[in-house]
Formats: sequence, C-alpha cells, structure tokens
Amino acid sequence: MSLAVVGAGLGGLAAAGAVTAVRASPPLRRLRLDDRLAPYLRDFHHPSRLIGGDPAVGAVAVVERLLGPLLRDVARRFDELIGGSTSVRRRLERAGSAVTVEQFRVQQVVWASAGLGIGLLLATSAAVAGSRSTPVGFLIIAAVLALAGTVLRDRALTRQVVRREARLTAEFPTIAEILALAMGAGESAIGALERVARLSGSELSRDISRAIADTRAGLSLVNALEAMAARSAVPALSRFVDGLAIAVERGTPLADVLRAQATDVREEGRRALLEAGGRKEIAMLVPVVFFVLPVTVVFALFPGFYSVQLAVP
Repeated sequence: MSLAVVGAGLGGLAAAGAVTAVRASPPLRRLRLDDRLAPYLRDFHHPSRLIGGDPAVGAVAVVERLLGPLLRDVARRFDELIGGSTSVRRRLERAGSAVTVEQFRVQQVVWASAGLGIGLLLATSAAVAGSRSTPVGFLIIAAVLALAGTVLRDRALTRQVVRREARLTAEFPTIAEILALAMGAGESAIGALERVARLSGSELSRDISRAIADTRAGLSLVNALEAMAARSAVPALSRFVDGLAIAVERGTPLADVLRAQATDVREEGRRALLEAGGRKEIAMLVPVVFFVLPVTVVFALFPGFYSVQLAVP
C-alpha cells in the first residue's frame, strides 16, 4: 500500500467529517416532532446551562454531545437494516437493564466502529511499514472486525441475561422461605413482599419492588406478579405466580405453597448439579484418552523397544 493511497484515505476521512459537521449544523439539521411540540407543551423555561451549571462535563460529555445525534441516526439506520428489535427489547427486559433499544443499537455501532478503527489502524501501520499488500484485504479485515464488534455486543447481552436468570433461580428458594415465614407470622401477601423487597438487595427483590409499584399504581397483585414472571422468563417464578394465584382463588395457605415451591427449586438445582457433574466426567475422558493414556503407553513400551534394538546385532 503506497503513501498516496494512505493520503487519499485520510483525505476522504476528513471530507466525510466536514460533510457530517455541515449536515449537523442548525440550518441543515432535521427537526423532530419533539422539537416542534416542545415549546407548546412546556410550562416552564429551563435555566441557562451557563448559570445553573451542567453536571455532565469533561471530554467524554463533549464527545457524546457532538456525536450523539449522528450515532442515534446511524443506530436507527442500523436497526432498520438488521431488524430484531423485538428480540433485543425482550432480552433487555430479561436482563433487567434500563438501556433502551436505541441505546443498545448505539452501543453496537460504537463497538462496530471500534472494530473498524482497529482494522484501519492495522492498514495504516502496514502502509507505514512498507507492506505491499492490497488495500482490499485490509478493507475486508476492517469489515470483519466491525461485524465482530456488533456480534460481540449482542453476545454480551445474551450472557448478561443468562447470568441474571441464574441469580434469580438461585435466590428464589431463600426469598420464598422468607415470604413463607412472614406469611406464617400473620402478614398479608403484599406486606410480606414489601418486607422482602425492603430487607433484601438481590435481583429478585428488585423485581418484587417493581411488582409492588405496579400494584400501588392500580394493578392487581396477581397480574403484577405475572408481569414480573413474564419479564424474567424463569420457570420457578412462573410456578410461583401460578401457585399464588391458585392459593388466592381457593384459599390455600400461602406459606405451605411457598415452602413446597422452595423445596422443588432446590431439588431441581440439585438435579442440575448432578447432570452438570455427569457431563464434566464425560468431558474429562477426552484428555485422559487422547493425552494421558498415549503418554503412559509410550513410557511403558519405550524401554522394551529400546532393549530390543540394543539386542539386535
């Protein structure tokens, strides 16, 4: 790659930055519906940032403000290109994240831009070092790195969902037994849930706090808990809500139902551990059969072969 190609690439990058800056200027900036309706719906004026001060200061905040509109536009185009917003929204809810779909797409764009930047940096380094490789190869590498950044951000969200649901499953037996103790002491269902949400700082207690807030907003307790179970998609919580609904309808003691469900979840966890142990035992046979056993055979037979070679005249 010659210096002329590097210069052309840098010039194109500078031209793209100039075009982006001109398009983001106020005369050419596209007005949104929120910007048009805001002056008629606001009943107060925001104080000046020069007087009141802005808590978000620093280089990161400046870069975010400069590139925020551009990143949101790119994220919107990116979402229209690959789709899957329903799946992303569902996984964000299951992960308990406050990030919206648009913010997640922006993060994916940032990760893809980082991969693309690494690819361009490799191309520039190779050009400076005097490499004669074609620019097409480096462009393919940069595109692959950008795609890898997008996929890695999506996989990170999936791992976050798996870890959170594992924590919810592990926390459920303890929370259920605390609820059973509180209800056995005479508290109502909503009172026991409020006590658990107040005393515990776990993932499940935060979901319970949200369900209590929905109940105070006018939703019934069973419907609020069903929404909580639907957001988390944990089978133990679904069975808990079903048992709670049946207990409320038929008048069954809730404490006994909760203790039985906690026991079932612990038994299920014990079975999962036994299954995982069985899979690990099978996986341990691979290094034993393909590495340890051949080395053992070689060490056992090598002295005999060596003696035979010495005995042969």
